[in-house]
Amino acid sequence: MWLAAPGNRRRWLGVALLMTLLVGIPGRADAAPAVAADKGPVGWDTYRSLGAMERLRPGEEVKQFSSFDRTGNNDDGFNGTYSCLRNEPDGQCVIAEAHGAGEINSIWFTYAPTSIAAIGRITVELDGRVVLQGQAQDIVNGAKGAPFVWPLVGNSADTMGGSVIKVPMPYTNSMKIVTQNNPHFYHVTYRKFADAAGVRTFDPGDRALDVIDRLRGYGVRDPKPAALAAQDQMTGVALAPGAAMSLPLPSGSRQITQLRLHLPQVVAGPGLYDDGRSYNPGGSSFTATIDPANQGVRLTRRFDAGIGDQHATVTVDGQPAGEWSSGPARPGGGWADQTIDVPPALTAGKTHIKVRNTFVSSSLDVNEFRYDVHSLLGGQWVRTDLLDVGNDHVSDEAAHGYQIDGARWEGLRWFSYGTDGGQVAASDALLDGLRLRITFDGQSTVDAPAGEFFGSGLGKYGSRTLLHSIDTTADGAFTSWWPMPYAHSATVELVNTSGVPVTAGTLTVTSAPDASAGARLADGSAGYFHATQHRQDTTPGQDWTFLKSPGRGLFYGVTTSMRGLIPPGQNQLNYLEGDERMYPDGSASPFIYGTGSEDFYESGWYFQDGRNGGIEGVPYAMPQAGLVSHQNAEAGCQDVCLNSYRLMVADAVPFGNGVEFDIEHGDRSSQPANYSSTAYWYGQASPSLVSSDVVDIADDGSRAQHGYSANGETRGTLTSTFEGKADRTPVTMGTGSSTGPITFTAKADPANGGLRLRRVSDQANAFQRANVYVDDHYVGEWFEPLGNGYSRWLEDAFDVPSSATAGKTAVRVRLEPIAGAPAWSASRYSVFSQVGPLSKAGSATGAD
Repeated sequence: MWLAAPGNRRRWLGVALLMTLLVGIPGRADAAPAVAADKGPVGWDTYRSLGAMERLRPGEEVKQFSSFDRTGNNDDGFNGTYSCLRNEPDGQCVIAEAHGAGEINSIWFTYAPTSIAAIGRITVELDGRVVLQGQAQDIVNGAKGAPFVWPLVGNSADTMGGSVIKVPMPYTNSMKIVTQNNPHFYHVTYRKFADAAGVRTFDPGDRALDVIDRLRGYGVRDPKPAALAAQDQMTGVALAPGAAMSLPLPSGSRQITQLRLHLPQVVAGPGLYDDGRSYNPGGSSFTATIDPANQGVRLTRRFDAGIGDQHATVTVDGQPAGEWSSGPARPGGGWADQTIDVPPALTAGKTHIKVRNTFVSSSLDVNEFRYDVHSLLGGQWVRTDLLDVGNDHVSDEAAHGYQIDGARWEGLRWFSYGTDGGQVAASDALLDGLRLRITFDGQSTVDAPAGEFFGSGLGKYGSRTLLHSIDTTADGAFTSWWPMPYAHSATVELVNTSGVPVTAGTLTVTSAPDASAGARLADGSAGYFHATQHRQDTTPGQDWTFLKSPGRGLFYGVTTSMRGLIPPGQNQLNYLEGDERMYPDGSASPFIYGTGSEDFYESGWYFQDGRNGGIEGVPYAMPQAGLVSHQNAEAGCQDVCLNSYRLMVADAVPFGNGVEFDIEHGDRSSQPANYSSTAYWYGQASPSLVSSDVVDIADDGSRAQHGYSANGETRGTLTSTFEGKADRTPVTMGTGSSTGPITFTAKADPANGGLRLRRVSDQANAFQRANVYVDDHYVGEWFEPLGNGYSRWLEDAFDVPSSATAGKTAVRVRLEPIAGAPAWSASRYSVFSQVGPLSKAGSATGAD
């Protein structure tokens, strides 16, 4: 608003003329009006607007605090060496701190395999007010109540060793997270905004029950708001090896809202872990969600067939509905599924039913491990609920009102379904070789194996995520709910690159009109959906790349199939010692730096089931992270293989000029493996962040050109490394450390929607702070709490809102170090302009 005042306008024109003379660039009379860079949905809107996931977020950064080993080695939390940014006067541990507007999106801990009680109390303070405080273990158990309940929180049973808080907590000025004791392993992922427009400080009194209900339907229900005028297109699928088929979609500005693939010939993976319970006498009961338009409901129970003659009656809302009857025992035990078709008269028009099982007889007991609930809709069985039973799933049980009487046993079992090995091999080959390809407006952006795209790269295992799933019951569907907009045309293809014929199946694509999709894709404010897959043997010393792409975009997560090649007699899961690192926009420093592969997938201790014998590699499923399967020298797995997923919804990673998202395979990428990954993201080839200027502190000519001055400056030279993949590559550059104001002039694109200042500095001293002024107007505090005495080079960034930069060809930046903070360090400042409309045509490339 200061630009609108006549006096200020005259002053600005004078400054602009002076700046043009100083930096030698002409003004642009034809510059398009500036549009403020979009920060995307904030707070609970992140989960309430999943139908608009393609909306890009150039006006924000996603960063992470974590306990990663600052030397680049593997002490990522074992001793708590790097876990505290600093300690409060009372000794408490500050694990995250930021100034300016932003949002906490994800908090993850692990301490002991079954508990984080040793961490003690956790306090989250936003804008100077405590919004969450309590014993960390109580909070992840859900004791605080909504919104801090499952699955927005999860404990070590829910995650096989980790603990999470996924409640989005926005703030306008500051955030700080403190733990009573050193937490050892942790991550805090957060968003940074250029300004506080549209941001409200998190209100813990808002229970967000609609969001909780939506998330509790993960893996069985579309989490997006219903699309108006949606229509289905179904086609049969029969493909010889080498053959392909395509399904053109209706033309116009539209969005794909669902993909559903049925492949009846594909059989479930041979062996799996599951936990369950049994009763004798007594019984169990639970409430299940069904579709009110159902023409019947089917209940499927997974049980241990090694217990013979199991017999129990089933009632639905108090009325007889059928019986479980297992028959003779299978020698050695094994998984089996049994179904009951509930009479339609008992379910018509209902949204929920109460199921009651009552013991009749058994050679030992009646056991239950899982219930799948399907509603008959239009002649197809559609899964509408899922209950996982057992002492690792008490949160799921509670959400379904599960109760058991006469409990006799609880625990974990590993069994096989007893499927013929030839069928399993053929199914696995088909899921790996049948590729899903989607072309939007002439650009092919989806190309991935059907199995891995829907969440399972090692065969048909139950994938249950917020945005895709695999139903392993007979002819269960492979389903995707990723929203996929297009402006004019779209075609979905299936290409059979396997040696196995697809004998029968169906593909159903649901799409709906989206009047604004075409315009948003045309102006670059939205991205096309991508699924980028690659598979190969890992390379010693080289990180595995989930995604490496130019342009603008938003990274939402990945499904990874890790086929370890570590022989018996060694730690065969040692490839999990690898850390993830994310480098946006060409940054030399990673903005996300993790502590281990299972930690990235929000578990702990090699996916350890601490409640049932400490077994490693036990699958689990949460809306945004999980382990889908574990194979041990079986079904084509040479040694030990794992399939996991991580979605990043609120903490999706924005990039304006390319991104590289990598993960190590073992400590310093030292372990042999064959990896495959499918990255899910939205993007366009044209960048939204373009370089406008560079101020080199070590170059006297650059200093003079930009009118650079620094009070209380000490100049020197530093030889050190950057964190991450370059932490063994020394770099020598000149530096300057200042205790007084620093000023310089830099070019800007007059059509900018804000600027990003990026600094290369010496981070030997943490908690550097400076107030930032642009053309003498305060725009925020540049606050950097990170420090590293080993890899001392750091590249960080500060976003300037468009209100201070719109229409300008140059800006005068003043940084005033804050008293009491370490001297402000810099070696180079890079200035980037946020630009809106697409500038060039082209195709974004995926991982190498």
